[in-house]
Amino acid sequence: MAVKAAKTNAVRLLEGFGYPFELLEAEVDEKDLSAERAAADLGLPEDRVYKTLVAKGDRSGHVKAMLPAGRSLDLKALADISGNKRASMIPVKELPAVTGYVRGGCSPIGGKLRSALYILDEALIQPFIVFNAGNRGLFVKMKPDDFILATGAIPSIISLSVDFKIL
Repeated sequence: MAVKAAKTNAVRLLEGFGYPFELLEAEVDEKDLSAERAAADLGLPEDRVYKTLVAKGDRSGHVKAMLPAGRSLDLKALADISGNKRASMIPVKELPAVTGYVRGGCSPIGGKLRSALYILDEALIQPFIVFNAGNRGLFVKMKPDDFILATGAIPSIISLSVDFKIL
């Protein structure tokens, strides 16, 4: 079932930032809310569709991380970059209370959580990135440089390379 494009808080904020963006819609499958599924539904490569993850550091509190579909967050790297000794993912059931968003609809913009936002530095080499607009099935497409200028996101190495292999 497709969603109807709506003006979410994230969309309103993006409009206020003044950088160009486009809204995209994808089918919502309640059984598979993954970024990988969204990439497939949007007909885009996984390295263009970014998911927003929320972790909690032992010193700084909550932090947000953005990674492309198919990639895993390196919690140790996130902890180091955010000034923590340790970081752990928050339980999914806490997501609405902490961010104001539900799983599969978590945007890096416009939620309750005001915290540092880290984005995988590889986003900078993409012509555009796509991320959730604050509602399941609703996505924003924009240039990564514009996204970083608008949000203050910090490009970081927060995921192991896809080609990383232990010998």
